[in-house]
Amino acid sequence: MANTKILLREDMDNLGGRGEIVKVKSGYARNYLLPQGLATLATKGNLKQIEQERAALLKKAVSEKSDAEAQADQMRDIALNFERKAGENGTLFGSVTTMDIAEALRVKGYEFDRRRIVLKDAIKETGDYIANLKLHREVTLEIPVTVTAEGGAVEVKDAKTQKTPTNEAAEQPAESAQTEETDETVNEAAETTETTDDE
Repeated sequence: MANTKILLREDMDNLGGRGEIVKVKSGYARNYLLPQGLATLATKGNLKQIEQERAALLKKAVSEKSDAEAQADQMRDIALNFERKAGENGTLFGSVTTMDIAEALRVKGYEFDRRRIVLKDAIKETGDYIANLKLHREVTLEIPVTVTAEGGAVEVKDAKTQKTPTNEAAEQPAESAQTEETDETVNEAAETTETTDDE
């Protein structure tokens, strides 16, 4: 299949960066890249125009990379913490996804498309993880993510042991009643003995 030489206007995974001239299959260029405005045909006829556009795109790419590096430095200390309902073995009732991470970043004042956040797999257990945030084609920030169980096993155990004092409190009145009945019986026996002695 014939190939076509194009100038990339945007960074494209597996193809190249903005401002690069690459060869792709003609059908891919004609049906997707060109209609979407992601690339321009690079031919001998528009060589001068291509070089001018390429220079402008490369300059923009350098500026964007510099901005991305500055943002990475600004966000270097960010760490995200999530509390989720989990079973005793740490398995979550659900998962922590790139959407959750994007929302947590938004709360901290950073807006990012979830597609720029990369997780090796969806987080389905408690523990420590790393989310990769693609700030630029050549700049990736690693964000620590910690997931803990909501409430935790300790609180569940405490909740169970709290029933014991209640049961003891319920038993105390019964024991007191039995003691009072025994005391009354002893008193009655003593009164009967005193009456017999008087006679």
